[in-house]
Amino acid sequence: MLQAAPIPIRIECPPGACVCQRDVLLADPAGDTRILRLTREEEKKLLAHIDGIASYADLNKLTERLRSQLGVVLRITPSNNEVRSARGLSIVLDELPGLCRKTRQAVPTAIRRSLERHPHIIYAILDAHDLLGPG
Repeated sequence: MLQAAPIPIRIECPPGACVCQRDVLLADPAGDTRILRLTREEEKKLLAHIDGIASYADLNKLTERLRSQLGVVLRITPSNNEVRSARGLSIVLDELPGLCRKTRQAVPTAIRRSLERHPHIIYAILDAHDLLGPG
C-alpha cells in the first residue's frame, strides 16, 4: 500500500528569536496547523506572488486565499490620518499561533512595496472604505 508523503511543515525558529508558539500549536490536537505549511520556501513563493499583484482584485484574491488555505487574516485599512501613500495604510496579519514573527513583518512589507508600484490599488482600498466614494 502506498503511503502519502508527509506534508512538510515550517522548521522551528531558534529559541528566543520568535514568539510563534509553534510547539503549543503542535501540542494542541484541535489546533489549526494549516499555517505550518508555510515553509520558508513557500513563504518566498508567497512574497514573489505578492510582488506580482497589479490590481485590487488580485489583492482581494490573495487575502481570501491566505484565509482559506492558511487560516491567516490579512487586514488592510486606511489610518485615521491623511493617506498620501502606502505608508498611510495599516497592513497587519492577525496574530495566529504558528505564524512566524518574520512572516508577520515580511508579508506587509511586500504588500506595501506592491502598493507603492501600483497607487491605483491604494485608491481602490480607500474607495472600498468610503474615503473617496460619494459622501
